[in-house]
Amino acid sequence: MLDFSQELALQIPRLRRYARALTRNAAWADDLVQDTLERALRRRWLFRIQGNLVPWLMTILYRLYLNEAARNSRQQDQAMDAVAVMPESAGTDDYGWQIDMERALACLTPEHRAVVVLVGLEQMSYHEAAQILDVPAGTVMSRLARARSQLRAILSGQTEMSATPAYLSRVK
Repeated sequence: MLDFSQELALQIPRLRRYARALTRNAAWADDLVQDTLERALRRRWLFRIQGNLVPWLMTILYRLYLNEAARNSRQQDQAMDAVAVMPESAGTDDYGWQIDMERALACLTPEHRAVVVLVGLEQMSYHEAAQILDVPAGTVMSRLARARSQLRAILSGQTEMSATPAYLSRVK
């Protein structure tokens, strides 16, 4: 049986893939993974023995991402110009498709991108994704439906790819 640190080490590729998809910046993603692993090791007593390690780690990583993104947005008026990095491919040789998908994912809001990556790439259930993102399962389903619709529209050329995603505003 593996000890806790060995179990963490086995999850590094999965964490890197998720972090890169969220941040679109390899350096920031690696920093997030390192911070996640450090926090998990320091607070391993919070992990339940019968619990699933992957959602716990993904939740830590997502919270760190949200905190750092909020801090960066307060410090900078414009979005960071980062080198876009697509998550490691699953053996696909069609690089044009990967570039198109990378650009389309970049047009999504961080919330929608996180749901697409968790459910689509990491093959997590709606319930697991909801736990990681700390939202109801219905919210995960609606975000995923909207994100898929946006991706379809972008990839079919019906929507202009913009550098900044469109945000909804609340009107009362």
